[in-house]
Amino acid sequence: MGFVPPEVDRLRHHVLHQAGSSPPELRQAVEAFVAAGSGGERDEQPIPADLQRYIEKLALYAYKITDEDMTRLKAAGYSEEAIFELTIAGAVGAAYARLEKGLQLLQGEDHAIKSSGR
Repeated sequence: MGFVPPEVDRLRHHVLHQAGSSPPELRQAVEAFVAAGSGGERDEQPIPADLQRYIEKLALYAYKITDEDMTRLKAAGYSEEAIFELTIAGAVGAAYARLEKGLQLLQGEDHAIKSSGR
């Protein structure tokens, strides 16, 4: 993969590994799920059943998330802070996967240009 700015890697690491209201392993699973849906190459990790619907909606139709989704998650025991962290983990997964793909495309373009003699 091409060069990823160290600040981006630090942000991703902080979101996925630091202590928070949600377990780091859960944030990593959410990031992996959403990243995979955005073209990233991640190992599949289990998402708890009570979170599955929200994470799928986050990955595919974030604009369709409603107050009812939040109420359901709170009723399942997730705090507002945990929901926020999981949402940010998903956003980071989508963004990072797209960055990876963009850098791969640019790297491929560089190779094509160099090999064509331009």
